[in-house]
Amino acid sequence: MTAPLFQPITLGGMTVPNRIAVAPMCQYSADDGSATDWHLHQWMSYALSGAGTVTVEMTDVERRGRISHGCLGLYSDHNEAAAKRALDAARRVAQPGTKFGTQLAHAGRKASCQRPWEGGGPLGPNQDPWQTVSASAIPYDQGWHPPHALEEEEIVRLIERFADAALRAERAGFDFIELHAAHGYLIFQFLSPISNRRTDRWGGSLENRMRFAVEISRAVRKAAPKLMLGARLSVKEWVDGGFDVDEAIEVAKALKAEGVAYICCSSGGNSPHQKLPSGPGYQVHLAEAIRKGADIPVRAVGLIDDPLEANAIVADGRADMVALARAFLADPRWGWRAAAMLGEPVHAAPQLVRAVTTMQHWMKKAG
Repeated sequence: MTAPLFQPITLGGMTVPNRIAVAPMCQYSADDGSATDWHLHQWMSYALSGAGTVTVEMTDVERRGRISHGCLGLYSDHNEAAAKRALDAARRVAQPGTKFGTQLAHAGRKASCQRPWEGGGPLGPNQDPWQTVSASAIPYDQGWHPPHALEEEEIVRLIERFADAALRAERAGFDFIELHAAHGYLIFQFLSPISNRRTDRWGGSLENRMRFAVEISRAVRKAAPKLMLGARLSVKEWVDGGFDVDEAIEVAKALKAEGVAYICCSSGGNSPHQKLPSGPGYQVHLAEAIRKGADIPVRAVGLIDDPLEANAIVADGRADMVALARAFLADPRWGWRAAAMLGEPVHAAPQLVRAVTTMQHWMKKAG
């Protein structure tokens, strides 16, 4: 019998060969939003990893939405052409059935920052900073750029930019789009009562705070109806008085009604005061809560790197898929390793087949 982790799944009409997903990981290596040779290498590596689903990385819908000067975007013709170049290369080496998506996002008040290896804090005056925006004029932390509170017409235009980016994603050849409503970026800044103090139709009640996410989902579905649509959501803020599981369930229900086919269940990222637990699988219970409460397929994510643990999460019905990030950076063949450990066939490109017995030998020794 096929291990649960390697059983196919269909999401919004898109069928993938297994339940392993490469989670989006910022590479901070783009040129004004355009994918470079680094992305060409990285996406081809993901294509050979054994994962059924690959979400390339946070991809910003406008220039000021980037976290850093090196962040990926889909806001220009050059961005679109560069993404297509890297994606076409990845598809040429990918195993049959592998699906590729991009995570559309806007960093909001967490934009205009240094790359992590340059310090990661807000850009200084001599580092070409830019004006950040948010639901309200509340900076992320002391010393961070005070954001401009978006006005009604600016919010409407931003929703249009998500739709524009979705159309570019479709033309570039992606199979699906994931909306980034997590980790304290702009969509989540609207969702959270900590960062959203508005008194108009975009703030106050949960219905108003989720309006931005709902309107973006609707606009993206209309712009690119052929692409499957998912969302990553911070299910819990880990701050007193912040966004929590009960509200996340209602948001997931609303997104499902707009055609969102899955929720990737993460947490935190909107406040430096969060009290975030850590350890393998520390967010799995959040995925379980969304799956049960909103009746929608979910991905579990968060320091999951053991194939046996990943398989058990799916087998026990706690999540429908498992998404891994750092594990794939550390081991670009993690999908092979999982297959070998669980006694499943390792599907390798012909040029790499002679390495399969080595992987199986390693896993036999590890077991």
